[in-house]
Amino acid sequence: MDHRLLRVVCAAPAGPVALVAATALNVACTLLLPGAVGAAADSVLDGGSGGAPTLRLAVLLAGAVLGGAGIKAAEAYCTADATGRLRSLLLERVLAHGTAAERSFGAGDLSSRVVTGAPQAAKMMVVAVSGVGGLGMSIGGLIALWLIDWRLVATVSAAVPLGLVLMRLFVRRATDLSTRYQELQAEISSRMLDAQTGVRTIRGAGTWRREADRVLAPLPELAGSGRALWRAFGRMQGQGTLLVPLTGLAALAVAGQGVMAGRTTPGSMIAVAGYAPMALTILAQVPFLLRLARLRAGVRRVTDVLHVPVPLPGGRPLPPGQGELSLRGVTVLGPDGPLLHEVDLTVSAGWSLAVVGRSGAGKTTLARVAGGLITPDSGEVLLDGVPLADLEPTALRGAIAHAFERPELLGTTVADTITYGAGPLPAGRVELALARARADGFVRLLPEGTATPLRDAPLSGGEIQRLGLARALVRDARLLVLDDATSSLDSVTEAQVEAALADANARTRLVVAHRAGTAAHADLVAWIDDGRVRALGPHRELWADPRYRAQFSVPENDR
Repeated sequence: MDHRLLRVVCAAPAGPVALVAATALNVACTLLLPGAVGAAADSVLDGGSGGAPTLRLAVLLAGAVLGGAGIKAAEAYCTADATGRLRSLLLERVLAHGTAAERSFGAGDLSSRVVTGAPQAAKMMVVAVSGVGGLGMSIGGLIALWLIDWRLVATVSAAVPLGLVLMRLFVRRATDLSTRYQELQAEISSRMLDAQTGVRTIRGAGTWRREADRVLAPLPELAGSGRALWRAFGRMQGQGTLLVPLTGLAALAVAGQGVMAGRTTPGSMIAVAGYAPMALTILAQVPFLLRLARLRAGVRRVTDVLHVPVPLPGGRPLPPGQGELSLRGVTVLGPDGPLLHEVDLTVSAGWSLAVVGRSGAGKTTLARVAGGLITPDSGEVLLDGVPLADLEPTALRGAIAHAFERPELLGTTVADTITYGAGPLPAGRVELALARARADGFVRLLPEGTATPLRDAPLSGGEIQRLGLARALVRDARLLVLDDATSSLDSVTEAQVEAALADANARTRLVVAHRAGTAAHADLVAWIDDGRVRALGPHRELWADPRYRAQFSVPENDR
């Protein structure tokens, strides 16, 4: 069990204290009820009025009802409170993992763990108190039976070994089924997210029915897992239904012999009818076992996220420099092998490096490593001689700016998305960044300019890319990482943006390039193949190699 999970669930003591108090009240009153009923019966049989025993019985009934209502309210509060805090913890961890989380979990899987796994794991305190309460009820019932006749304890205890074996088998089976059920939910969620991302392509190709079938393909197995869980639950419920009443009947038979032998009173026999099932409470709590199985499944999926290591932030400030970038023996591992393998690369301050290669060669991984979005499994990345892992987070994020192929426009207005995460900026910086990204023209045409809410700004793919570029250019960063950030621009606009980048300042640029023209404008080209640097040099020199020319979807004479 992860200690952070325990701390989160137990962080607010008010709810757990109320839950324990309500459970204690309910258990105590319920344990005393059979004895009170028996005492009232004996009093009446002995010719007494039964007034005092009846009053005691009424008080115990009221206490049991009040405790039961308190348990329901406290359980709801504890679960809701712990779920909120646990989801916050998971969200913090996911954001701390950054893009590295994609290497361990898919987006749909992470969503499932946060949305479904967290509420199950949050019931830890509720399930624990319920289990202790059931155990207390069983122990109290056994003690009461012992006080009436020790033979009763021997009779009831004979059912315990079989009950424990059935419980263990059920919990193990139900845990596996619950885990698989949540995994299949995550798979459907991941496929749905993929379909939403490509909805225009799906509609354009007319393949929505085929895509719907793909998304719902795990549904039969999901339904099968659910049915298997309820079948296991039904079997356990039936076995418990047989075991507890049969044991209770045996205890009543022993108690009846005791009455006939003069060892017990008729009222005590009535009490045995209540105490025998209580003594077997821990074996009869099939719903509790189902909750326990779901709890274990939820804890498994939550702790998987918590156990993914998050690199500790560095504490070194960034020294003076112009943005020299160095990669030394950088290796990044993927599920099927290395994404990058011992990459050595240096980009001089103020230079531009184009990263070229076929799809899947490792270009985006290289860009993410160089920008500090992924921590390499071995090797190191340095900016002006300091390893990125050693830099203080604020200094690191201020020194490196990113622009992506499909930027997410975060914030409320156009101005918000451009200044997102940039901190205070000098006057006119937003307008300058828009001009350099060639986004000022269409932004001026929006109803309120940069104050236009994003939901009211109909933007094309190229316009979204230019806003993403403006968001990167608004920062006074030493290193600018462009991950195919101009792919949706026409050739003229792309050339204008590249000219603006070259004239803006002496910042270092790393550009993932798919066009020969983009590579030609760079000072240096890194040709990536299967995660390795196959060649490094100016575009005009590499162009002599036909295998290099084949990396671009352009005629060979287009330089």
